[in-house]
Amino acid sequence: MDTIRRFAVGTYAAAMMLGLAACAGMSGQDKATAIGAGVGAVGGAVLTGGSAVGTVGGAAVGGVIGHEVSKDK
Repeated sequence: MDTIRRFAVGTYAAAMMLGLAACAGMSGQDKATAIGAGVGAVGGAVLTGGSAVGTVGGAAVGGVIGHEVSKDK
């Protein structure tokens, strides 16, 4: 991994952890959606070499997956 990609992944991870601190009043499903979007954004960025389209696409897919996985049965 080159230095820029490592920096980007570290920055996304730090932003995600700081953002989760604001989740205190959220429902479990809302939290799972936000976590899924964060993980998806990082994954999309890594897989596409930092592409904005890949990051946004990963966030969208991750958010949907997190939302659906956390639904009550």
